[in-house]
Amino acid sequence: MPTILATVTGPDRPGITAGLLGVLSEANAEILDMEQVDIRGRLNLGIEFQAPEGTGVIKNLLYLGWTFGVTVSFEVLDDVPDEPETGTRHAVSVIGSPLSPGDLRAVALAIADSGGNIERIVQLATYPVKAYEFEVRKQGDANLRAAVLLAASEHPNMDVSVQRLRLERRAKRLIVIDVDSTLITDEVIDLVADEAGVGAEVAAETAAAMAGELDFEESLRRRVGLLAGAPESVLERAWERITPTPGARTFVRTVRRLGYEVAAVSGGFNYFAERLADDLGLHHTRANQLEIVDGVLTGGLVGPIVDAEAKAEILIRIAEEAMVPLEQVVAIGDGANDLAMLNVAGLGIAFNAKRVVRESADVAVNVPYLDAVLFLLGIARSEIEEVPGADGPPVP
Repeated sequence: MPTILATVTGPDRPGITAGLLGVLSEANAEILDMEQVDIRGRLNLGIEFQAPEGTGVIKNLLYLGWTFGVTVSFEVLDDVPDEPETGTRHAVSVIGSPLSPGDLRAVALAIADSGGNIERIVQLATYPVKAYEFEVRKQGDANLRAAVLLAASEHPNMDVSVQRLRLERRAKRLIVIDVDSTLITDEVIDLVADEAGVGAEVAAETAAAMAGELDFEESLRRRVGLLAGAPESVLERAWERITPTPGARTFVRTVRRLGYEVAAVSGGFNYFAERLADDLGLHHTRANQLEIVDGVLTGGLVGPIVDAEAKAEILIRIAEEAMVPLEQVVAIGDGANDLAMLNVAGLGIAFNAKRVVRESADVAVNVPYLDAVLFLLGIARSEIEEVPGADGPPVP
């Protein structure tokens, strides 16, 4: 029996697919493959099948198409492989605002030049950014990521990631996220220092520490030391100035609905991390503890410092307590003190990060919306909007 590919295109309406399958059933056909996509109400359906001769299956499919107002075309496939396709499957995610045809062409060319074949393209979002996912099959994956990232570097409007398409990608169960300049748009110590009258001096050192130019613990102790003598009320005033990153509430709400646990691990301070946990619904928090005596900041810290190594250790400990394998953990951060935990997690995401972090993380996202991270997990905007309270654009 010949192998036939029937392609159906035209205005979509209920009953078309059922009708086509009914015709094939009456002809005792064997379906070898089938895929259907609806784009703006236009049907694109492909069915690969074999049917005994003399059944009139082609005529009956054409007649059915006519009754539904769709076009049915046919191709006899002479080169059908005996064995299933081999190679590794990857998800190439593309995020940008905007995304031009030239941007997407660059990604497609990079995939082709590396020896990959695009099997499917899915649109994940149209706002607040555009996001597409290319499903790619390739023999080996040594140069796919390098080729795609090179294309992205030449098109600054877009962020691109390459991940193996396997069960672990959709089986993530724990998010560990940095706080300052990630979960919120601010650096908390800078806000506190500003309220204490030493803002300029502290801010300059914070920027250098986050870029990896200074030892984190030494820098933190030095900056906290400048707060000595400030009243405890500066913390409340700083809290009132904090701005959650756009999309933060939608992000947390969505992953919680999916059953993830969410932990905030911060090189900042417990005073703010714990209040954010209450506000956003986080499961765990770890941060540094400011020393306060008689309502006054002493300029010291209580307990061990949450630096880069501590963040990685805390991530591992939370994962063990939650009985989540590390490959099912997503870590998100922006500063040099986040690198260790990004490297430990199954997926490390640099979010609007310093250069040293972008170059080392698995994935870099440079759009200002935290919920854009969901697209890297293959979650579409339509799925996000199904979560109660997540309708419409991201909630700041």
